[in-house]
Amino acid sequence: MERILVVGVTGAGKSTLAQAVGERLDVPYHEMDALYFTGPDWAVNDRLTEAVSSVAAEPRWIIDSMGYPEVRDLLWGRADTVLWLDYGKRVVMPRVLRRSLRRSVTREPVFGGNKETWAGWLSKEHPVWWAWSQHAGRRHEIARRTGDPRFAPLHTLRFSHPDETAAWLASL
Repeated sequence: MERILVVGVTGAGKSTLAQAVGERLDVPYHEMDALYFTGPDWAVNDRLTEAVSSVAAEPRWIIDSMGYPEVRDLLWGRADTVLWLDYGKRVVMPRVLRRSLRRSVTREPVFGGNKETWAGWLSKEHPVWWAWSQHAGRRHEIARRTGDPRFAPLHTLRFSHPDETAAWLASL
């Protein structure tokens, strides 16, 4: 495990797992949303492909995403391992709700110095609504990719419950 993608739906715990695995294996961790959102008002990095290409060219890395569409194939083509947090809505939704509530209350800065706001909850792009509406589609896309012959060399570990993930992590 040298070049690792941690994939799953919004709120599954990708960043948390990626950080923990990165620390245990001494693999540099890169937060995809921090590469994607680079400024206030959720400004998108117009050099995303360049930034991700630079990371992907490194011999060792761990990224907490399947990748935004413009860099997805690049990452999947370079990775050697996929850790798939394939959790149901019963697991994911309470997590994303707690995280968004905390961020809205504390005004905790996230990617590019942005903050989740109460008004943001009305947007279809808000993490809670996104997690709900994209859950099935994201799971389908990950299943399709892990079964794609182009990515057959990838070692894929699929976890269907947080207890499985925790046991695996403890075994590292």
